[in-house]
Amino acid sequence: MRPNLSAFRHIALASSLLFSLASQHASAADSGKITIMVGGITKLIYLPARLTEQLGYFKDEGLDVELLSQPAGVDAENELLAGAVQGVVGFYDHTIDLQTKGKEVKAIVVFGQVPGEVEMVSTKAADTVKSMGDVKGKTLGVTGLGSSTSFLTQYLAGQHGIQSTEYTMLPVGADASFIAAIRQSRIDAGMTTEPTVSALLKSGEAKVLVDMRSVEGTKAALGGTYPASSLYVQAAWADSHKAEAARLAHAFVRTMQFIHTHSAEEIAAKMPDDYQKDKQLYVSALKASLPMYTVDGKMPADGPATVLKVLSAFNPSVKGKHIELGKTYTNEFVSSR
Repeated sequence: MRPNLSAFRHIALASSLLFSLASQHASAADSGKITIMVGGITKLIYLPARLTEQLGYFKDEGLDVELLSQPAGVDAENELLAGAVQGVVGFYDHTIDLQTKGKEVKAIVVFGQVPGEVEMVSTKAADTVKSMGDVKGKTLGVTGLGSSTSFLTQYLAGQHGIQSTEYTMLPVGADASFIAAIRQSRIDAGMTTEPTVSALLKSGEAKVLVDMRSVEGTKAALGGTYPASSLYVQAAWADSHKAEAARLAHAFVRTMQFIHTHSAEEIAAKMPDDYQKDKQLYVSALKASLPMYTVDGKMPADGPATVLKVLSAFNPSVKGKHIELGKTYTNEFVSSR
């Protein structure tokens, strides 16, 4: 039987196309593009992510970086573990929680030496809730159940001897959804960040109950610095992409130095207009937030132990477990130049 030349040609063409597509996929994977998921890109606690892009520091380092936004840190963490993104800008405490689940993830740049979180009480409830010792029977807003805000909320109430069964935690997200929850009296108090804090203070709809935007306020509330917003990656990625990790870290360190050598007005001028619908409010919120940022991207010496103390008290995954804190972060990349 004569061979079917037409069939051979189709097979050869199909093989060629498959090889071409595979090659394109491989080159895309090796192109150096780094995708970073940010746990709510408009939050001021995560300002360094977009600011670095706006300043052109990623490009200065020869990096092709794409920033995506995912309001819940838990979801961003899942994207990282699935390999859909190379890094997450979120709370450092995820690295501790993940270690208990056999996942090695580490923070390679620390943006916030404190959480930047504020427990706000609705003005309607302010007469009866004057401290976290008054939250029995109340409904407290958090970004999500199992989120960093939920553990911090439980810890602050626990400091007053109040168990998590004695109040209700309601996931209300951040920004507009948090403000709506206050406005509609669905929560009596809740934990949020800037610029939501300043917006609620300006409207008079809520007051500050616990302020963790500064080192002093955080030490008073938690007993030490509490490194929070950071860039974390899978340890395996950091080990196999040391040059990229170092360039990424260097870009962010330049941004941290920019933040500490420029005014809130100058920093705001670099940010996209859609981030600051009310420019005066945005600058005011930024001024209140400046003390929380690290100068050099390094992990504060006492920070990891404070975070572990809080998580050990209320996170069932961490409670009673041995944690190797040295594996949850590294200053190697921020110190590489």
